[in-house]
Amino acid sequence: MRAIKIGLFGYGCVGQGLYQTINNSKNFEGEIVKICVKDRNKKRSLPTNLFTFNKEEILEDPSIDVIVELIDNAEAALEIVTTALKNGKSVVTANKKMVAENLEYLIDLQQKTGKAILYEGAVCGSIPIIRTLEEYFGHEPINEIKGIFNGSTNYILTKIFQEKMDYDQALEQAKEKGFAESDPTLDVKGFDPKYKLSILLTHAFGINVSPDKITNLGIDHLQSSDLEFAHKHGYGIKLIAQAIRKNDEVFACVLPQFIKADHNLRNVNNEFNAVTLNGEFCDDQLFIGKGAGSLPTGAAVLSDISALSYDYKYEYKKHYNQGKVHFNNDSEVTVYASFQKPEDIDLNEFEQVSDKYFCFDRSYVIGKIKLSKLLRSKWVYNSKISVIQFDQSDEFSNELDLKTLETEILELRKGQKLREKISV
Repeated sequence: MRAIKIGLFGYGCVGQGLYQTINNSKNFEGEIVKICVKDRNKKRSLPTNLFTFNKEEILEDPSIDVIVELIDNAEAALEIVTTALKNGKSVVTANKKMVAENLEYLIDLQQKTGKAILYEGAVCGSIPIIRTLEEYFGHEPINEIKGIFNGSTNYILTKIFQEKMDYDQALEQAKEKGFAESDPTLDVKGFDPKYKLSILLTHAFGINVSPDKITNLGIDHLQSSDLEFAHKHGYGIKLIAQAIRKNDEVFACVLPQFIKADHNLRNVNNEFNAVTLNGEFCDDQLFIGKGAGSLPTGAAVLSDISALSYDYKYEYKKHYNQGKVHFNNDSEVTVYASFQKPEDIDLNEFEQVSDKYFCFDRSYVIGKIKLSKLLRSKWVYNSKISVIQFDQSDEFSNELDLKTLETEILELRKGQKLREKISV
């Protein structure tokens, strides 16, 4: 093990957590020698000579061994990372958007430069899932990987279900605790876990899938009637990222999901993340750890830096050895879709409808729909429509006639219009 000199980009929540973990670690030899930041007016607790506003001061410094990139801007992060690799420096990053959108290019650049890029801190905080997939399951076929990949939304859902908070109050509390960003869009709309899932597809199945091909819906459309439905039927709701292999095809998505009382993710609460995987030989595995917060993510970043001191790099065993596995976005999922106005939903996009409830205030249908249609359908992104997936173990054997349902919806629409006229 050799002492490492670190050049750090960004000194926000995770950057400060990394600084703390490095200075309190008993078995790590290394130091942060320079930190590049953007805001010249922000007051910081560290000596001013430790900071710079010039990225070249770090990237061109031959004494710096490792670049650690912890900024929010994915485009700027990509420039920092690629420049560092080309300059002969290994890189650690926690920017899941940048990695997910450019992973194939980064793998190729790592091969060409001979330097390593590690990003454990980009996926599920303190859970070492990438290295586990690379090392322990590097040669074992994976059947399924799924879980709670976002600590902010899990914290919000915990407060909603356990403490009866409303959504806005729970979101503000998540911001105050540093679990959610001031702009929480990436979290609550399911983009953050989608980027993480995109990365894990490479390490679990050996396929590179652009995030824009993965269906994602968040928790920001949940209505009180959806919570009532969940409570009535004994469900919780979690935002679940999942990828399942069937023969040589893999489908993947991020959707809110109804969780039964005996499900192994039901009691994973607050800012904790969880990853479950099923392997051909190992059967089911469950990993739980904090997925949000300064110190847990900082610890994951430090683990990557420490690994570099032993010249570790990802080998992408599945990427090179499993070329026969393909991504398929036409798989069907069973969902509950609730809506306020009948004209907002398109029943023709469902492959099958097995249950329904029509009412003037709030209605729902339960049925099967292809992920590709969820990805493309405009009605799905209507803020007044909620879409929640059922677990694969939930079975709905009924099949309702779509023409009859369309007639019922037409009558409901007429009734609503009449109701509106009377109220005026």
